[in-house]
Amino acid sequence: MSRRFILTLLFALVGCCTIEAQELNAKVMINRQQVSNTKSGVFEALEKAITRFLNERTWTQLPFRENERIQCTFSLTINTYSETDNSFRASMLVASTRPVWGSNYSTTVWNTNDKDCDFTFQEFDQLEWHPEQIDNNLTALLAYWAYFLIGLDMDSMAPLGGTEVLHMAQDICNQADGLGYKGWKAFDDSRNRYAIVNDYLDGSMEEFRKLQYTYYRSGLDHFSENAEQARTAISEAMAMLKQAKENKSLSLLPQIFTDYKRDEIVSIFSGQGTSDEREKIYDILFRINPSQNNYWEKLKQ
Repeated sequence: MSRRFILTLLFALVGCCTIEAQELNAKVMINRQQVSNTKSGVFEALEKAITRFLNERTWTQLPFRENERIQCTFSLTINTYSETDNSFRASMLVASTRPVWGSNYSTTVWNTNDKDCDFTFQEFDQLEWHPEQIDNNLTALLAYWAYFLIGLDMDSMAPLGGTEVLHMAQDICNQADGLGYKGWKAFDDSRNRYAIVNDYLDGSMEEFRKLQYTYYRSGLDHFSENAEQARTAISEAMAMLKQAKENKSLSLLPQIFTDYKRDEIVSIFSGQGTSDEREKIYDILFRINPSQNNYWEKLKQ
């Protein structure tokens, strides 16, 4: 019996017998083209250290099997590096996918570029995680995204299923603010780490959280069984997306969602259903993210 089938019994299972396994299967990539004159040793060590940190740690007490680990990528672009003080200025593309039942298809669950990933690291550093005392920006960054991706995956398996784990990501924001690095401060940037997790957990954005389950579990996971029923569920998810945007108009989460789901959504609705249904989907998507209108126009064809 898979993790996804028993998710509603998850906490009961954890309570009676703790089954620990690593949750992430992260692929880590370091792009250092902008600092190519520097010796490669520190960058190779950084890639290995991050990979171990993400993949060899048990982040929660949730039961994950090896084949259920969350497939994700952490692609770090190094902008500057100083050998004098071992400081890095970087950005990081963070993405995760989820398998769709009854198919060989994997769907994107999250994809964003974290532009403020500055940290210090030496070649022989060992990355440790002590949530009760956060004193390292690199480990705080990685732990935040680990918890966020796990929480998001759980929301796609059960309504609001990732609440406890997502609060762990939120706690990191509250503690890491004191480190003095960008990305953690409230109201400093509408799409920084603080804004993302706080918007996601905001009560006014509950429809956005609930749409994760409706879109993935009620929708995509049933396409192989009943495509029309699955498409209807995804239409409901689009209505929830609209409601979330209306409830909190300044949140960028609906726009971020449509940025990385655009191709998938268009392929689901193009040439399917009635023209009125497609017009409704088009109107929702255009109002949320007009910058992608070249894609949304395909819904009218």
